[in-house]
Amino acid sequence: MEQFIDFPLIRQLASDILVWTQAHILVIPNLMQITLVILAYVLARSIESRLQVILGKVLDGSWGGDWVKRYRSQLDLMLMPLVMPMTWLMMVGTAQLAARQLDWPGAIFEIGVSLLTAWVIIRLVLNFIVDPWWSRAVAISVWTVAALDIVGLLDPTLAFMDLLAVNMGDFRLSLLGVAKTLFALIAFLWLANGAARLVERRLRALPHLTPSLQVLFGKLIRVLFIAIAILVAMNSVGVDLTALTVFSGALGLGVGLGLQKVVANLFSGIILLLDRSVKPGDVIAINNTYGWINSIGARYVSVVTRDGIEHLIPNEELINLPVENWSHSNNNVRLRIPFGVSYECDLHQAIELAIEAAASFDRIMKTPVPQCLVKSYGESSVDLELRVWINDAAKGVSNIKSEIYLKVWDLYKENGVHFPYAQRDLHIRGPINVKMDP
Repeated sequence: MEQFIDFPLIRQLASDILVWTQAHILVIPNLMQITLVILAYVLARSIESRLQVILGKVLDGSWGGDWVKRYRSQLDLMLMPLVMPMTWLMMVGTAQLAARQLDWPGAIFEIGVSLLTAWVIIRLVLNFIVDPWWSRAVAISVWTVAALDIVGLLDPTLAFMDLLAVNMGDFRLSLLGVAKTLFALIAFLWLANGAARLVERRLRALPHLTPSLQVLFGKLIRVLFIAIAILVAMNSVGVDLTALTVFSGALGLGVGLGLQKVVANLFSGIILLLDRSVKPGDVIAINNTYGWINSIGARYVSVVTRDGIEHLIPNEELINLPVENWSHSNNNVRLRIPFGVSYECDLHQAIELAIEAAASFDRIMKTPVPQCLVKSYGESSVDLELRVWINDAAKGVSNIKSEIYLKVWDLYKENGVHFPYAQRDLHIRGPINVKMDP
């Protein structure tokens, strides 16, 4: 591998930049303008909160009509961040107009107005990008390019970045090429994710596709779009795609050594979606975790419990471990509610009242009908078990059990059926001497 950097040319370029800085920046008129721009920033920052309060009162008032009230939160997100840069822009713009009227030097003011105008425009456009990471990346990239172009340093910067290069045979890798690749990759990945989200929404609107197939097709299309975006981005900046075959062996080794679990979870997720053993909306129990499946991802299944806790269970565990799926073939679930009654009560009446209590709830299915069975004769009670069926386990199991227990309690109290207390008989063998204190 041949590696070189043209150091003499880099030193010459650095010398030219230093001379340009001394000639255009480190002069009294420009330094005064830079000082005024900085003071304008400090003043704009100091009154930002007060101006935001005023803007909020204006939006809360009658100005704008009902549409302002309807879109108040969106207007806050759009306008509040612009208060400081707009204030700063107006101050610098006023200074530029004053310098022009007085025939004073104003080159720095003009650059400042251009940069701040670009900032405001970019900030307005970014309101249409929801993802904060993408929004920040686009803002930094676009504003940097715009700033370099405004000050006239874009071409020299690109030339300098192209000088920082490494040659590997016929392949030349420069800092400019890497930057172009990153910009192209970010742009195409953003487009790919947007297209994938659009396709996923269309898939969810298709009634003849099950939730499992919707998720499966959505994930496959997303992976396909991302792969195409990466290849197109690399090809657009002149990268020879045939060179990627060199890395196939390293990739296979990495998968074999370090990515076993990741790949296993990925393929396990595809298997789960294909065989439809679990799907979004199913109520499952695994490893003492009970809840309904919120989503199936490439690496894990999201299970939300009744406590609102979201458990992220690796896909591989749902393949290798026993899973109770309460809604695999149908949503019917039988609940067992054990309790005991006193030996002195009317056992037939106790059974009828228990069935009546269960049948009084809308969540309890009418078919199969509720049943109450005698399980055993306990030490102090006749042990019964009430069996009922529900078809909405996702709404909770413990809550309906509690309601049935409370209803049985009320009916037993009204009809004189008693719950037993634990009883113990103490037998004393032989006399006991008892001493009484005088």
